[in-house]
Amino acid sequence: MTALQKLGNGVRTVAADIAQGFFEITHNGFALLGLVVAFAVVTMTARPDLRQVAEVQLMGWLQERQVETTGVTAADAAELATEAEAVDRATASNPQDLPKQQAAVAYWLSKKYHVAAEPVSALVAEAYDLGKRVKLDPTLILAVMAVESGFNPFAQSAVGAQGLMQVMTRVHTEKYDVFGGKLAAFDPLTNLRVGVKVLQECIARAGSIEGGLRYYVGAANIEDDGGYAGKVMAEHSRLLQVAAGRPAPVAAPRAIPVVAEPAIKQPATADVEKVAVLGKF
Repeated sequence: MTALQKLGNGVRTVAADIAQGFFEITHNGFALLGLVVAFAVVTMTARPDLRQVAEVQLMGWLQERQVETTGVTAADAAELATEAEAVDRATASNPQDLPKQQAAVAYWLSKKYHVAAEPVSALVAEAYDLGKRVKLDPTLILAVMAVESGFNPFAQSAVGAQGLMQVMTRVHTEKYDVFGGKLAAFDPLTNLRVGVKVLQECIARAGSIEGGLRYYVGAANIEDDGGYAGKVMAEHSRLLQVAAGRPAPVAAPRAIPVVAEPAIKQPATADVEKVAVLGKF
């Protein structure tokens, strides 16, 4: 055997010994780690108080690491999560996401009644969906809403007609039960759905749209409805034009004068009749 071969055999022997030693050390190290983990598990199981302390310390360490990494505390994260949910509660949608016909109606109503296009878009979409289900023209539903409240979801009449569709909440309390109670009258979509249900019942009872509108405003049993049905039908006609892609005039809505109300405000005749008539539904 030459000197070079002897040197090679020596190097291989040394390498083999080093590898064997590394394996034994690593193996023993993993075994020791396993014993430590097993001991910790047994201890935590037997001593719930120690487990609770360990959990608190671990959570504290994780939160510290989160702050160091992101600069956001747990409280900040919870607050941000709550704020992020606000967009889901908002009654609004992008008008550009609507079908062309509905988008045209939404933009026209937004311009005429000086309200944001996004919440109006959500109402237009809901009106079209409801109209399809109950077989009412959605532009008629929107016309009633326009005349009743001017798209103010917090509107209230002298005798308690509330919301977008000016539903007599105390008369139709049972219709709000499925939505969680009478305070749902101020949720725009809920008020719209309940108002459409009342309108549908009024039209069915009267046998015609104009007659149903008179029932809706509470003027079925009097000669003069204050021009209510005519106003709704005129707005309905304009909305049909817009939906068909034809231009319609955007006249400024009647301004509501800001004056001090008397101590006792007498309700309008139509409102009095509204209580009497709609109370029968």
